[in-house]
Amino acid sequence: MAIVAGVDFGTLSVRVSIVDHRRGRLGSGVAEYPLCRTRQDPNHATQRHEDHMSALAAAARLALEAAGVSGEQVEALAIDTTGSSVIPVGEGLAPLDDYYLWCDHRAWREVGEITEAAHRFGLEAIHWCGDVYSSEWGFSKLLHWLRHNPDKRDRFVTALEHCDMVVAVLCGITDPEQVPRSICAMGHKWMWNASLGGLPSEEFLVLVDPLLAGVRAKITGRYETSDRIAGTLTAEWAARLGLREGIPIPVGAFDAHWDAIGAGVCLGDVVNVIGTSTCIIGLMGRAGSQDRPRSDGAGAEAPVAQFVPGVCGVVPGSVHPEYVGIEAGLSATGDIFDAIARRAGTTVAELSSGLERYRAGETGLLHLTWDNGDRTVLVNADLGGVTLGWNLTHTPQDDLFAAIEGTAFHTRVILERMEAYGAPVDRIINGGGIPQRNDTLNRVYANVLGKPILVPKDETTSLGSAIFACVAAGLFPTIEEAQHVLCPRYRVLEPDPAQTAVYDRLFPLFRDLYFAFGQKSSAPAGIGHVLPALRAVAEDVRREKRGRE
Repeated sequence: MAIVAGVDFGTLSVRVSIVDHRRGRLGSGVAEYPLCRTRQDPNHATQRHEDHMSALAAAARLALEAAGVSGEQVEALAIDTTGSSVIPVGEGLAPLDDYYLWCDHRAWREVGEITEAAHRFGLEAIHWCGDVYSSEWGFSKLLHWLRHNPDKRDRFVTALEHCDMVVAVLCGITDPEQVPRSICAMGHKWMWNASLGGLPSEEFLVLVDPLLAGVRAKITGRYETSDRIAGTLTAEWAARLGLREGIPIPVGAFDAHWDAIGAGVCLGDVVNVIGTSTCIIGLMGRAGSQDRPRSDGAGAEAPVAQFVPGVCGVVPGSVHPEYVGIEAGLSATGDIFDAIARRAGTTVAELSSGLERYRAGETGLLHLTWDNGDRTVLVNADLGGVTLGWNLTHTPQDDLFAAIEGTAFHTRVILERMEAYGAPVDRIINGGGIPQRNDTLNRVYANVLGKPILVPKDETTSLGSAIFACVAAGLFPTIEEAQHVLCPRYRVLEPDPAQTAVYDRLFPLFRDLYFAFGQKSSAPAGIGHVLPALRAVAEDVRREKRGRE
């Protein structure tokens, strides 16, 4: 029996799972930490480094107790976190401030300046992150911090992603030159691209704002994929976590990317990691294959990696070390459902009771799911949610079902964009927490996308980190062999042809409104047909439903 620990830092809590490399998960521990928001600025979302680390120590001991094993038996530890969650640090990597969490959108002004400057400068890296930068990403957050903290600038040494900060602390690394930098984090959120010489040039950064002068040289360290060892666990942190000193820790990554690994992603798959937001993760080509296709090892030609407009990055090695990773997503999913329930004075669980009786298009509502802005493919944090088709009898449950449909339509927009630029979408896996407890959502996604939806039979949170821990400990020679043993099997939800046909009537309406409302440069669009079409579809569905009863 060989045992590892996988750690997953989410938005509100950290989960540590103790995993046997043959038997799977033995037990888990969860500890929460606060998220700081303010009524004065809805874009503000921060967390304290100390809270994260205290929660990690608590969750690790709870996990060991739940698994019934000694910390001395754990052979490796791996870390994934949210991102881009950025912390500015000073000497010895001491925090100068709290984390700008991934959902902190205060840098909405900065992101416009970065995008405009990138196109004016002819920065090739902007194409590889979808042609538009984001307020959820590293440089925009760092620039916002520099502008609003003049008293701390002289102490600024570097900025770190959450996954890199935690790994550095656990390994006792305090020299910025030795910090392991996750290619997953830096490629998707900081425009780092090995083929283009790494980070954007000093000339470009100074063009954006002279405050960024010298920052490129400060964002230093070892840029590596997660099959590389970052360091080993220090005695101090071994004692706090209840583990053994000296166990290996691989380079960290983002939670969604490793959740995809835990869900069993392989070439041709797309994993919708559905939680508070949605991260859509896919694989294409092999790392280093931007110029020409190479065999994927099974006789087929892996597609050539190319940039995809509007996605959050096309990065070699970001998900699987040997393939090019693609990231896209929705800025809010579960958060939208929670907001609907909160406004109704109830919970999502209570509001979902009976939701399985709804049919496609029955509510007559069409929800553009921009309640927290648009992450992909418009990359516009200034947008707000829109729901069309209201009447005097609509209920909060109708609102919830329409929101689920809206997230599925938005996902279809993204997947169609990916396919149009050569990213294969052969299988769709719904990972994350929500698909484990909401089959109505899985059913709607199958019908909207017109493809089977695979749902892991067991929870996969922190399983991806355990898989990378197993590889770090030498328990499996490849990611694929670890996945074969540890990843759960799937439940398969097939699309209903009749409901898919209804969604095929509604999707063109959603798509047209999505691009007409969501782009400042959009041409004038006639939308007078939309409300009558929604009403006609709803009446057809209700008539058919009455005939079945």
